[in-house]
Amino acid sequence: MAGPPGTQPPRRWRPRLHWELLLCGVRGHRIVGTDAAAIRPADAPLVREDAHGTRWHRCLRCDSWLPLPPPAHPTRPSPPERSEIELPLRGRALRDKIVLRLIAVDRGFHVVVLGALGALVLVFSADRATLRQTFYKVVADLQGGTVAGEPHARHGLLHELDTLFTTSSSHLHLLAAVLLIYAAVEGIEAVGLWYQRRWAEYLTFVVTASLLPFELYEIANRTTVFKVLAFIVNVAVVVYLLLAKRLFGLRGGAAADAAERERDYGWEALERAAPAA
Repeated sequence: MAGPPGTQPPRRWRPRLHWELLLCGVRGHRIVGTDAAAIRPADAPLVREDAHGTRWHRCLRCDSWLPLPPPAHPTRPSPPERSEIELPLRGRALRDKIVLRLIAVDRGFHVVVLGALGALVLVFSADRATLRQTFYKVVADLQGGTVAGEPHARHGLLHELDTLFTTSSSHLHLLAAVLLIYAAVEGIEAVGLWYQRRWAEYLTFVVTASLLPFELYEIANRTTVFKVLAFIVNVAVVVYLLLAKRLFGLRGGAAADAAERERDYGWEALERAAPAA
């Protein structure tokens, strides 16, 4: 005798990441008809009742079937009609939303860091004369020196400070402008990706891919864990956008991407995934 819906073991086990289960674990399942007095045959894709009077409600997101007793005080005669139900995202549509928003969060972090650096460079350029002696004195004291500020230190932190303080104001202003413009571009990417705009995917791909050679150059000259991790993340973003989002017409382009989303989302997809009555 077949078990309740959703309890039959799969024909074969295939390991993969179930985005629906992740989201349901955070937000809870999406079920309907818990307040219905009776269950109709047409409601079988959403809720069913077994011979013992237990109702099995299907999560509209992850396809889990949850056993619940009939309501003691029902508020409606039957589960809602399909036109009354707002289906949650599932399948590739849900995966794309989660991944793109994770990339958007990463870009938002870039906005904060780059914006802060740009503002710091502007403040430093405006008050460089006042800060110079203070910086030299602190660094010299930390290094055990007796002279606050060596104008021609050849190495170490004093050399880096000397280079920074002797840089012209125009160069500092240019650096600040580049940092702030880059922060603005990253902010535009973050907003567009958060709302899943196709143009934001192209913008993110172009900007991220154009910076990969510079990141490789930085890693080759001075390798750090942070630089390597940032490079790996950016490569993963480029590969995901190019292949999974089918940019530039790759793998069928936007039309194929939309077709896959339609296949995984909607009432036809729910009926196709529902077990036999």
